[in-house]
Amino acid sequence: MRTLREIPCGQIAKVSTLTGEGFVKRRIMDMRITKGVDIYVRKIAQLGDPIEVTVRGYELSHRKADIEMILVE
Repeated sequence: MRTLREIPCGQIAKVSTLTGEGFVKRRIMDMRITKGVDIYVRKIAQLGDPIEVTVRGYELSHRKADIEMILVE
């Protein structure tokens, strides 16, 4: 399994697991990032942080630390 951070720009990945705990995991789930959802990696900043993704038809920007907690297929 890979983290979402390892997915190149322009690719789609399916969420398999969220590894965060407590508040961080809850915040990610509140953004409707859950097991089985497809995530499209739209943009990656030049220094790699933040990463812009599309989830369920809306766009989000995430920090690398949060993206690394999302395992994908």
